[in-house]
Parts: sequence; structure tokens; C-alpha cells
Amino acid sequence: MVLMAHRGRRHPDIAAHTGTTPRSVPRWLNAYLDRGLDGLMPRKAKGVTPRLTADLAPILRQWVTDGPAKHGLGRANWTYAELADHLYKARGIRIGKSALQPFGAKHGILPYRPTYRLFLGDPAKQAAAREEIAGLKKSRSQAKSSS
Repeated sequence: MVLMAHRGRRHPDIAAHTGTTPRSVPRWLNAYLDRGLDGLMPRKAKGVTPRLTADLAPILRQWVTDGPAKHGLGRANWTYAELADHLYKARGIRIGKSALQPFGAKHGILPYRPTYRLFLGDPAKQAAAREEIAGLKKSRSQAKSSS
């Protein structure tokens, strides 16, 4: 386009020859005049700035750890929709649950609180609990056999 315009061709003729619209010819020529050859390189669109940033990850993780009851909700676990709603109420950031799911996966945030795991507990308490459970099973089986 630049060479054709330099040789004196009209914009409609340039557009017909290059297969573009007549409106795009001045745009390309102005881009060349403003930024040189770099102006003719396709640019990537900037897009919308993300509302969920990495600095929110520790806050959301703490909310999940605290549980929804501490934040005024009467349930045991969060859902992505409730986290999104609470984020809007607490911080004014409106997002959907579909945005929270990949963000949570990226930052290791799941909408439920971690529960107690047997292998993480005190070995002495685990042994005592196993004995107590075994005793309950024995007493239950003895009660069935005597009836």
C-alpha cells in the first residue's frame, strides 16, 4: 500500500488491488507515517485488565480457611458463587464463579476447608482412637451374637 501510494495510485485503486476496503488504506498509510515500518506490524490487542490479581490469592485462601460462618454465612463450606459474591461485597470486585475456578486452580485455592486427615495427626492419639474403634466393633458384634 505504501509503495502504491508513493507511486501516486488512488486509495480506491489500492484497496481494490490489495483486497481491502477503501477505509483501511488511509489507516495503514497513517500508521506507516506515525510509526514507520513498526506501524505496519500487527499489534496484539491489550484486552481488559484482569480483576482477579495475584495479590487477592492470600485473601481468598484465608477466607476459605476461616470458613463462611466467620464471614456471616450459615454454611460449612464455600462455593465459587458465594466466594465471588463475598468478594464483591467485601472488595467491590464483581466477577463470576467461572472466573474464580481457574484462578483458584492456578493459586491452589479450593472452595472447601481442609479437613482433618488421619495421617497428619498425633500417632499416640491415632493408636488410642484405633483401640477405641476396635473396642466398639467388638462390643457391637458381641451384642449381635447374644441376641
